[in-house]
Amino acid sequence: MDQNGTARPLLEGVRVLDFGRYIAGPYCAALLGDLGAEVIRVEKRDGSEDRFVQPVVPGAAAGDGGEGAMYLQMNRNKRGLTLDPMSEKGREVVKKLAATADVVVANLPPATLKAMGLDYESLKAVKPDIILTTVSAFGHGGPYSERTGFDGVTQSMVGASYLTGHPDEPMKSYAPWVDFGTASLSAFGTMAALMERARSGEGQMVEGSLLSTALSFFNFHLIEQQMRQLDRVAIGNRSPYAGPADIVPTKDGWILVQVIGQPLFKRWARLMGDPEKWLEDPRFKDDISRGDHGELLSQRTREWASERTTEEALAELEAARIPAGPVYSPQQALDDRHIQAMGYLHPFAFPGMEGAAPIAETPVRLSRTPGALRHRAPQLGEHTDAILASLGYTPEEIGAMRADGTI
Repeated sequence: MDQNGTARPLLEGVRVLDFGRYIAGPYCAALLGDLGAEVIRVEKRDGSEDRFVQPVVPGAAAGDGGEGAMYLQMNRNKRGLTLDPMSEKGREVVKKLAATADVVVANLPPATLKAMGLDYESLKAVKPDIILTTVSAFGHGGPYSERTGFDGVTQSMVGASYLTGHPDEPMKSYAPWVDFGTASLSAFGTMAALMERARSGEGQMVEGSLLSTALSFFNFHLIEQQMRQLDRVAIGNRSPYAGPADIVPTKDGWILVQVIGQPLFKRWARLMGDPEKWLEDPRFKDDISRGDHGELLSQRTREWASERTTEEALAELEAARIPAGPVYSPQQALDDRHIQAMGYLHPFAFPGMEGAAPIAETPVRLSRTPGALRHRAPQLGEHTDAILASLGYTPEEIGAMRADGTI
């Protein structure tokens, strides 16, 4: 508690060095930052490539509103340092930074980690109780360890893309769920390592991988395949395990209806107006049977929804207590009254950008020590001088490093 009786941020006093790129590493560090950790993002002198993905002001120069939407979300609550960690002076800076850090986050292949002095043994020699959180595509130790990979690659490798879409066209998810899942699990592992360090005084290595996350999130489908050898194929938006569970058109849009379990199916049958037809048919006797014959249930739901507007259909489904929701465009999601009322998206301005970017809050709310979005993502190298000065470098030394390309 502070002097006003307010609970202090959970990770206040914890310093995190973020060498991550794109989503899995940076979002892990962002979650730690939301909980109060001081997070320093270390990136290339000209800006790392993930800084400019999906630019929000097309044509703007880097550092002048040219930053991308991904960067703005992943790097809130961070300070920014530019550095060439492969140079002699850069490696010296890395060692000095590591000596002050509690956690290093890096989603880089093992060989790259070692070359940069960011492997666990190198870091431990500088700071014995340090925690290294690594995020790679395929993990360390197997034949794919040095391969590069992204979210969509691992979605495809575990069967998720194969069972998404249609039999003649596998389809990955537009949302990078493997990246975000890996980031969240890595943050969970880092928190566990910090708790263990408080008990033992020792650090350790936390290892997350995209492939491991994808396998975990898709695991029960793999269990079914191993145990039953069903060789399922994609069936669009329908569920193979229950029904009706599908996206269907209304007069003015689309809705998703999801019926799982006998009580919900009874309510759906009554809503359709001919309950005996559905409840007495042996093809619909349980969830798995309804999944096997889901096209018939989807067809009836489509007929019913096609006679109603989206608002009318959702009102009737809610009155029957059947889970359903609208299929929104991104703009409709931004305009949704519940999303706005809950305050899930926080407006943040960025230099050179007109208006404010809607940055999603920490997706888990704690009643006493909640995460908080305190400040925007940093401009390129915004805090380089201040961070180096805190390590003992003089203005002259900082100027020399800028002149020779170290920073």
